[in-house]
Amino acid sequence: MKRRKIAVAAGFCFSFFLGTLMNLLFIPGFEHHQSNRVHRSDQEEEHADHLQPRAAERRVHRDSVSAEPRSSHPDLARQIHERYNEVVRYRQHRAPWSEAGNPLRPLERRRLMDLAQRGSSEQLKAAEMMNSRPVDFNHGSSFSPLPAKAKLDFDINLNRNMHNPSLMGCSDIDNVTNVQYLGSGYTKAVYKADINETFSVALKSVDFGGHDMENCVKKYASPEACYRLASYKIVKEMTLLQRLQHPHILKLHGYCYQDSNDITDTLTAITELGNPLEMIQLLQTSWEERFRICLSLVRLLHYLAHSPLGSITLLDFRPRQFVIVDGELKVTDLDDASADKAPCSSSADCFMEFPARNFTLHCSSQGLCQSINEKRNLYNAYRFFFTYLLPHSAPTALRPLLDTIVNSTGELRWGIDETLSELEKLLHLYSNGLYLQNTTQAPRAEYKRVVGASIAGDNYRCWPSYNHEGCLLSVFSIQEAMDVCESHGQCHAFVLTNQTTWTGHQLIFFKAGASSLVPDPDKVTFLRVTG
Repeated sequence: MKRRKIAVAAGFCFSFFLGTLMNLLFIPGFEHHQSNRVHRSDQEEEHADHLQPRAAERRVHRDSVSAEPRSSHPDLARQIHERYNEVVRYRQHRAPWSEAGNPLRPLERRRLMDLAQRGSSEQLKAAEMMNSRPVDFNHGSSFSPLPAKAKLDFDINLNRNMHNPSLMGCSDIDNVTNVQYLGSGYTKAVYKADINETFSVALKSVDFGGHDMENCVKKYASPEACYRLASYKIVKEMTLLQRLQHPHILKLHGYCYQDSNDITDTLTAITELGNPLEMIQLLQTSWEERFRICLSLVRLLHYLAHSPLGSITLLDFRPRQFVIVDGELKVTDLDDASADKAPCSSSADCFMEFPARNFTLHCSSQGLCQSINEKRNLYNAYRFFFTYLLPHSAPTALRPLLDTIVNSTGELRWGIDETLSELEKLLHLYSNGLYLQNTTQAPRAEYKRVVGASIAGDNYRCWPSYNHEGCLLSVFSIQEAMDVCESHGQCHAFVLTNQTTWTGHQLIFFKAGASSLVPDPDKVTFLRVTG
């Protein structure tokens, strides 16, 4: 009996030992300790195809990183894993159809960062090896193993044009000049810099003093792991900038990986530079320029609703997420964009809440909230842009149509297709002067036309004006210029410039008198002689 008890106890102890050993071998933190024993020279092999998947995973951190074992931070590991998979999802996504009508290849498993080498020596960083639990790469895993030092290639060069044959890299920004801090958000800091003193770009990188990094390091005490988590937002944004090619989406010029702040391979994205969108300044511009901003935005949202990645919503939809480039609005921040669909079992699940009001959308027969990404974008466009920029100081004949556009988007009676169609219709009316046909023709004063002359002074201010020191407005015709002059009590003359706006309207300087009439071969002046 005694032997039997000893045998049972021995068996129990052996089972406990075996279970403990198995847990040690497969918990996430165990691989971190294994990785510290990997030789430093192995980390420098950028394309070591002979490395086994698990060995590649273990090459995540340098020995110098002083962090707690990853096993004590499963939540951080999970966040990194989810953010990584999100990037891979956008990289792998294929559109169901193309504009040419040729079906695209079905979804295929492919390495995010193991594409063929292109022209630039600065390839994007290989998949930041996950600080997470072991993954079975042979059974439906969402990503493939890669050498830790391999570089990403987003295949951007496929879309380059003849004027931009290669992407910029570290060598292009090593000696930048005129570096200026532009601003930062929760994750990124943005700087302006000049390359070769001639070409200005924006440089985006993780803000080590930002909200995301500070809170993460305070909570997990792992700077490099926190950096990886934050940097995936930049990687995601770069992926979307490459996949979503559109005139109203900022251009990605390149990228660079360098060591910084004791963290290996910190990422800097090099993008097109734009001017911050300042709503106060926009409200002081002409209606034509404000209409241009709204039209740019609707064209962008129409593209996002029908993008190759599906319908995309901008979760962080604020004016600060946009910039102005050559008068056109462009979205600059895509790290919070999402193509995820909202599942539902009834319309009650399709509830959209905004500060001023709420909406309940239809739950489709496929169990998805119908057009929720599109409608969220459209209502945000209404509440941040349309209500402030569209109606004020618009041509009188266009105001009924503008009121319909603003009200229909504010009530979400229209989708993005109808909204774009109506704005394009409004552009046609304005560009071709058709809005003038319904105006009442009041008796006009007589004007004397003086060719080759201008008025140097005699300015007065009007609002809104293209020139804050005088009254510079755009008109479709000389007749409209006369109407404007007669509607201004101070106006006694106007000067035709040789400048036109984006709609083809001519810029006209309206003057309070002609006492400073001077010769100018490029100008034509109209002097009011009666009325």
